[in-house]
Amino acid sequence: MVFQITQALGRFVATAAENEMPDRALETARLGFSDCIGVMYAGRNEEAPNLLAGVLAPNPGSASLVLGHGRTAAAPEAAWINGVAAHALDFDDVGVGGHPSTVIVPAILAEAEHLDLSGSEMLRAYVVGYEAWAELSLREPGSLHGKGWHPTGIWGAIAASAACARLRGLDERRATMAVALGASMSAGIMANFGTMTKPYHAGRAAHAGVMAARLAEAGFSSSPDAIEHPQGLLSAVSPRGEADKERDSTIGQVWQIVERGLNIKKFPACYCTHRAIDALIDLRAEKGIEPEKVDRITVSISDRFATILRNHQPQTGLEAKFSMEFAMASAAIRGRVSLMELTDDFVTQPDVQDLMSRVDLDLTQNYDPDHPNAALFDQVMVRLKDGDELKSAEVRYARGHAREPLTERDLQAKFSACIEYGGAEHEAQGLFDRLMALEDLSARELLAGHRAARVVA
Repeated sequence: MVFQITQALGRFVATAAENEMPDRALETARLGFSDCIGVMYAGRNEEAPNLLAGVLAPNPGSASLVLGHGRTAAAPEAAWINGVAAHALDFDDVGVGGHPSTVIVPAILAEAEHLDLSGSEMLRAYVVGYEAWAELSLREPGSLHGKGWHPTGIWGAIAASAACARLRGLDERRATMAVALGASMSAGIMANFGTMTKPYHAGRAAHAGVMAARLAEAGFSSSPDAIEHPQGLLSAVSPRGEADKERDSTIGQVWQIVERGLNIKKFPACYCTHRAIDALIDLRAEKGIEPEKVDRITVSISDRFATILRNHQPQTGLEAKFSMEFAMASAAIRGRVSLMELTDDFVTQPDVQDLMSRVDLDLTQNYDPDHPNAALFDQVMVRLKDGDELKSAEVRYARGHAREPLTERDLQAKFSACIEYGGAEHEAQGLFDRLMALEDLSARELLAGHRAARVVA
């Protein structure tokens, strides 16, 4: 018998204020907010959010801030632009099969500013959005990427709808309508990875969440079985039609945000490259590998990860984010993969292009039971020109994974680097401190003073 997933989500959203949320859930939500706002600032000057802002031409005098620009916009548009900025550099966190914070945070931030809500309400809405995302993604045993879907755009629209419905205090019926509306606004295809359209998926999902909750509150109707119906979302996106629509939900009883947490990125590139980057950087440091002495680099990864890493000889920084070949070349030549390397100039350097052509992928179907798309571990082998072969350790968890968390010092260093990259280094410490005390502030207090920030065209 098919379980009423859409209504279960609506019920959870409507009753979430009555549920006691674990402290760890709220701590993880704060982590999601702080990391996302950092990478949002870093991405604020990228072409994608600025082109979108130019086309939308948001009206001044609205309640919601386009972060880092001093401009304001209606909440749906602010969520849209900020969501694109947050995902523009592919530096945002990873969890439950996608990038949850890059959708949920911009939607909550914009709507909470408009409604003048507290930081505590924002954190609780984040948990609601994460749990809705997890409820759906964990019902699909296959890889959405395998069918060409971008999970962040697919699950994100529903998660943002749930979070914004919570902010607006919708009852069960209207919350169910919001979730169902979000299901019809889910979108995003992998063919657009490595272009401005990939971060557009995240921003559009954030915009969809704000709009879905507002429309539902106004009485807009949708199907109360939009997710589980034979022609509903799960059937439509499932690669092999194996989505579990029968299992009872444990949402609100088992907190997936506590069980699974967030994986914070150390590198501004597709997360599928991170374990191998860690492996090669460590091997380079341990063995003193000099890039000019490298003959070939072989990376053992899953076949599913290889599908996502579609660019084998990238020519731009955007393309390089989805290239294992570039990740290995950068790690070998510079000993890092940072925002400074993900530029068109560095990607097209002759030594980088040459080394990329000497990277091989060794594909495996030995999947990790905790992460079916990933191999049980990634490993790098370097063959030197003198014939020596060097093997890295077997890396199962990238640094920054929920099971290998970054230290608070590392988190603050990443945040400060992102704010500095966005051209506002003087704002880093004060904003980070406010984020660490988010429960005690309102959305407007969190961003106090930022409306006077330098405007970037």
